[in-house]
Amino acid sequence: MVSAGDLAYLEGQLGRTLTDLEIACFDNLWSEHCSYRSTKELLKTLPTTGENVLLGPGDDAAIVRFSDDIALAIGMESHNHPSYVDPYDGAATGVGGIVRDIISMGARPIALMDPLYFGPLDDEKNRYLFEHVVQGIGDYGNCIGVPVVRGELVFDESYSGNPLVNVVCVGIVDPDSYLTARVQRPGNRLILYGASTGRDGLGGASFASRDLSEDAEAEDRPCVQVGDPYTEKLLIEATIEMKATGKIAACRDLGAAGLAGASSEMSSTFGAKIVADRVHLREPRMNEVEILLAESQERMLIEAAPEDVPALTAIIGKYDLKWSDIGEVIPENRYIVTFNGETVCDLPIGLLVGGAPCETREAAPYDHETPFTLPAGGLKEISLRVLSHPDIARKDWVSRQYDHDVQLRTVATGGDAGLLRLGDAALALSCGCFPRQIALRPYEGTANSVYENAANLACLGADPLCIVNCLNFASPVHPDVYWQLSQAVAGMGDMARALAVPIVGGNVSLYNESDEFDTRIKPTPSIGMAGKGPLFIPAAPKDGDTLVLIGSAAPALGGSILDAVTGCGGSAPAMAEISLLPLVRTLARSGVFVTDVSAGGLLATLAGFDAGCTVTLAGDPWEVLFSEAPGRFLAACADPSAVDGLPHTVIGTIGGGATEIAVGEERLIITAKEREEALDSIRSRMMFD
Repeated sequence: MVSAGDLAYLEGQLGRTLTDLEIACFDNLWSEHCSYRSTKELLKTLPTTGENVLLGPGDDAAIVRFSDDIALAIGMESHNHPSYVDPYDGAATGVGGIVRDIISMGARPIALMDPLYFGPLDDEKNRYLFEHVVQGIGDYGNCIGVPVVRGELVFDESYSGNPLVNVVCVGIVDPDSYLTARVQRPGNRLILYGASTGRDGLGGASFASRDLSEDAEAEDRPCVQVGDPYTEKLLIEATIEMKATGKIAACRDLGAAGLAGASSEMSSTFGAKIVADRVHLREPRMNEVEILLAESQERMLIEAAPEDVPALTAIIGKYDLKWSDIGEVIPENRYIVTFNGETVCDLPIGLLVGGAPCETREAAPYDHETPFTLPAGGLKEISLRVLSHPDIARKDWVSRQYDHDVQLRTVATGGDAGLLRLGDAALALSCGCFPRQIALRPYEGTANSVYENAANLACLGADPLCIVNCLNFASPVHPDVYWQLSQAVAGMGDMARALAVPIVGGNVSLYNESDEFDTRIKPTPSIGMAGKGPLFIPAAPKDGDTLVLIGSAAPALGGSILDAVTGCGGSAPAMAEISLLPLVRTLARSGVFVTDVSAGGLLATLAGFDAGCTVTLAGDPWEVLFSEAPGRFLAACADPSAVDGLPHTVIGTIGGGATEIAVGEERLIITAKEREEALDSIRSRMMFD
């Protein structure tokens, strides 16, 4: 419900009491989810422009030039609270929503990424959430024919009671003829098409802007939408066919705040008059609040000239979709809704859209780093625990549920990034962040998360084109959380500027806390990055290849997987130095297999070779094997001279079956069977046979 302070302010501005519908509109459109009240000023500091940015933040998705005849439409969203209450439908409709953002730009969706964050898998409820979120994403993406080509999985106690489900979608469109979500001319008609409106998802935007309670599953289930991927597939084809006619003046999908959100935001350049009675409904006796604020899925809104309506609606009918002419664009800057012949909403549109006052928050810095303590236990025992951690373990239990190859563009999905064929070049996609490190050093950790995604692209020979993000944090009312948030945005912006990569869009998801578990999530500014590189099949490591360690980094164990399994503490990594990236990019393009050292440290990187390896290293075993500080890469090549010109050390060879590492005075031997059992931990914990 609208706060008492906001209600008093609004009544003062309007000089009257508000109607029920007006209160509901402000409750949703002035929510944190829609209005960015705590983050608007922070987001203004991010670099959002660049030579390839055709349309930056502010629309349903950004448009970035990929080539002379191809542009990318890219966006990122969260569906966190709904996925806790109803994991299957919450995750599925998260996919549906971000796909419609891409459709609304007139683009065809071609790829999805899904960074996911859950509580530990030894808890039955967390396993249930994990299983059904993955199933929801897989089922929806598979049914609409959009491949999931990349993802991330992080498991941490802080996500118990509040999992994070973030989704990136990328589409392609002609760079000279994409759609936007701003109406063009008074007198044009507003056409709603797609699924019928029901009562599902009521109050979804305001629901996303508050904490989850212990009884959330029962109390909040009506706030969770239910998706229909087959209708979404029809929406994709119908919208692209209508766009080809050149008769759509503007287009927007119905997401947060339902029809009220889409129609008011779309019409904010002029104004709109909506006749709620005309909306095609799924349920009888719905009132005006339910009709305007329901977040029923698979619905789109277009603006069209009156003379073009018959041609466009004929295409809608061809795909067996329903449609309604629900109103018109008006020259007055007002948002008017009538229902049963009465005016039930009449507001200055600028007050409703973008008029929410910014919140002033207090920031309280902290220092959570602790001195490093030598882990208790032998090197082999702890190494196996690190490899068994679900962040490090193989993700094939998840990836097998996704169709990677639909649309026939996918070149690779394993390794450092997803790779798709796009014209005569390759589209590279990466996602994720380092929540444990960010919790210790929000600025450096977020900057390094941006760097990590750029490093992933470099390992496939790709230059980064653009960044999208999802800022997942606990309540900004807590001064330490607001400090995390402000530092994370600063770190993200500074690294993006250093890399000369624009941040073109994203989402803010706050109030990720759980009364049930008395937890706050770790700060999770999840990154999605798209890049462009030459089209080639990435090199694969081969038995007998020489292993070369490239680069160096000051050891840092705080926030590492070693820290997670042993509580060893230590400093989190300092901000990455980026000068090595162009050299790595060139190396990858020359046909050498190269991967970066990140989560799980060098141990996890070496354990990724199925053929085993024999390696000799110098230094302290804990620092050398488990540090996750950015700046190191591992190359496998037949001829070590391929890395001449890069700072490097030859450390061993691939082969032998076991992972054998001599480091300092320690000798670590992990047999092939031990390695496989450790890396199969997700499959075994999910009781997959």
